[in-house]
Amino acid sequence: MDLKETKLRGEEVFAGRLLRVYRDEIRLPDGGEGVREYVRHPGAVAIVALFDDGRVLLERQYRYPHGRELIELPAGKLEPGEPHAETARRELLEETGYVASHWSRLGVIHPSVAYTDEAIELFLARGLEKREAKLDEGEFLEVLTPGFEEAVAMIRDGAITDAKTVAGLLWAQAFL
Repeated sequence: MDLKETKLRGEEVFAGRLLRVYRDEIRLPDGGEGVREYVRHPGAVAIVALFDDGRVLLERQYRYPHGRELIELPAGKLEPGEPHAETARRELLEETGYVASHWSRLGVIHPSVAYTDEAIELFLARGLEKREAKLDEGEFLEVLTPGFEEAVAMIRDGAITDAKTVAGLLWAQAFL
C-alpha cells in the first residue's frame, strides 16, 4: 500500500526568527484531498556528556511555552551550513563551559513527527574538561551534574520530561 501524500499547493503562513509555519493542500493516498499544517525547523543537537566518575551533565532552564523550569541535556539549534558535530561542540562549551576529547554520534530523533520536521542528532561526549561558559545573550540556565542512575530515576519520577533528554539518557543507558 502506498501511503505517500502529495503536495498540491501550499503557502508559508508565518516566518519567525527560528521557525516557519506552512499550510499545504495535499492529495491523500486514496485520491482525496486534505490539509497539512507544519513547522519547519533548522535542526538541532543534544549532548549526553558523561564524566569519568559516572555523573552526567544536565541543565535546568525556564521554558516559556510550558511556564516552568525543565531539566534537559545540553542542546542547541544548527546554524546555517554548520555540521551537526560542530554544533554539538559549540553548544556544549557555550552552555556548560565544558569541552570533550571523545565524541560519538548516538543517533537521530524526530520529537514531534505530526507537525514539525525537526530532527535532533544525539551525541555522546566523554573526556570532559572545564573551560568557561559563553551563554548567548538572554540565555539563563543552571548546570547540574547528577549521577547517571540518578538522572534515569528523574525520568521515572517525572522530574525529567523533555523528549530529547529522555531519549538521550535512555539510549545511552541501553547501548553503552
